[in-house]
Amino acid sequence: MLILTRKMGEIIMIGENIMVKVLGVRSGQVKIGIEAPRELPVHRHEIFERIKSENDEATSERDAKPCRQTT
Repeated sequence: MLILTRKMGEIIMIGENIMVKVLGVRSGQVKIGIEAPRELPVHRHEIFERIKSENDEATSERDAKPCRQTT
């Protein structure tokens, strides 16, 4: 894991097209802005985990259903 220290208004670049900017720091919280290509999903970790879990459940349910045979 890369650990960086940034002040308000400073930017971190990830590759050539992802920018993370520190917008504010208050009461132990950091507000960040992220600019990334639209085709790249950006989620908070807890949201990402929920999406992943829901997708895994849907895949399991689909795989558990018997396939209809056509002739």
